[in-house]
Amino acid sequence: MGKVAVGAAVVCAAAVCAAAALVVRHRIKSSGKWARALSILTEFEEKCGTPSSKLKQVADAMTVEMHAGLASEGGSKLKMIISYVDNLPTGDEKGLFYALDLGGTNFRVLRVHLGGKESRVVKQEFEEVSIPPHLMTGSSDELFDYIASALAKFVATESDSQHVSPGRQRELGFTFSFPVRQTSISSGTLIKWTKGFAVEDTVGQDVVGELTKAIERAGLDMRVAALVNDTVGTLAGGRYNNPDVAAAVILGTGTNAAYVERAHAIPKWHGLLPKSGEMVINMEWGNFRSSHLPLTEYDQALDAGSLNPGEQIFEKMISGMYLGEIVRRVLCKMAEEAAIFGDAVPPKLKIPFILRTPHTSAMHHDTSPDLKVVATKLKDILEISNTSLKLRKLIVEVCDIVATRGARLSAAGIVGILKKLGRDTVKDGEKQKSAVALDGGLYEHYTKFRTCMENTLWELLGEEASENIAVEHSMDGSGIGAALLAASHSQYIEVEEP
Repeated sequence: MGKVAVGAAVVCAAAVCAAAALVVRHRIKSSGKWARALSILTEFEEKCGTPSSKLKQVADAMTVEMHAGLASEGGSKLKMIISYVDNLPTGDEKGLFYALDLGGTNFRVLRVHLGGKESRVVKQEFEEVSIPPHLMTGSSDELFDYIASALAKFVATESDSQHVSPGRQRELGFTFSFPVRQTSISSGTLIKWTKGFAVEDTVGQDVVGELTKAIERAGLDMRVAALVNDTVGTLAGGRYNNPDVAAAVILGTGTNAAYVERAHAIPKWHGLLPKSGEMVINMEWGNFRSSHLPLTEYDQALDAGSLNPGEQIFEKMISGMYLGEIVRRVLCKMAEEAAIFGDAVPPKLKIPFILRTPHTSAMHHDTSPDLKVVATKLKDILEISNTSLKLRKLIVEVCDIVATRGARLSAAGIVGILKKLGRDTVKDGEKQKSAVALDGGLYEHYTKFRTCMENTLWELLGEEASENIAVEHSMDGSGIGAALLAASHSQYIEVEEP
């Protein structure tokens, strides 16, 4: 071998060694990064921990706050709003009833024909109407006239076999999913608009009064029998199908709970006690907070940057609006400190709320061997491609930690309600059955969340008490539930009773 060749070989060998050293250094570097990513994951998992002992403290704190909220206005972070619903459906209701569900940029009108114990819901029909953007910031009369006119058109489609008895006024249940100070079963003043509405002259007005005037202007003979929110509607729908239903919980974009309280156990109630001896309480439990909640730096940052800092802490930990955002924040930290997606943080990952809960649910449920769904979601939503299987598994872990904490905290909240009602334990020889009606997209579509929540409920209650508790899916409380409440608060009930 000549000098040149030997020299070339030496150079080549040196280059190979240098390259090998580079590879080793890169491995050490990348394993250092991977170790950092795992330490962020481990720390997050520890901070999100929800052992039974902690959940029992959360349940106890929920019960304490419920008592405080019932004792006086402003006595608790839980508003414990008196709904004025003192008669829940029994299944005996008969006749034709309407519902109007206004909760966002669309509203629905429903017609429900009830046939009593034997026939139950004979028929139901509905129509969805979108609200033109200019009406969301216009005048109160314009908005309610538009709604009343759609309602009148819908009423005009009644068939000959489906109409109210002669001489009777049609009755309507009105689901209004905005902050209202309720003053009776059929009146409540608007505190403020949310969800993009800014119809200033409605604020401080009775929303039933505004709707009633518009119904009269539309030439429609109809009475608003009940003003309700969607959680109370879910409770009504649940009770209609099962007399054991004592509470309702919505786990969707937001979260809330309502339950049936004994009227004499509400110190802040100053009116005559209702004949039924019962009153439905709208808890507004999204605003619950306690030192026992496992808050992390990611929750605190999310709260600080929100439109309502310091409010709705429980909701920000468990509802569909926020679960995906918590996952995004954890991945962002891993991208910044452990370069899990390469040297730069992917620009899309920096956008708040770009990762929605349906995306994280799809990744969490991915059962393909190579986690293909995770890879697709990262590419389509965050424009991150070429991820390793190891990294995709890490991302599923983050989704699992966030969903598990939310599901277990939801269960603790339900146990808090059962505890307040004295239904969390079995009394001597007593076999009182209790059911909880659940609704909302998170509960309905996020299977792992739902399963974890239900399993946690049984874990906290114990085997004996669990036998007396049922969880039921009560669909469309904001629609059918409102029509059922119009029926149970009908002006004609007294007339028919013997």
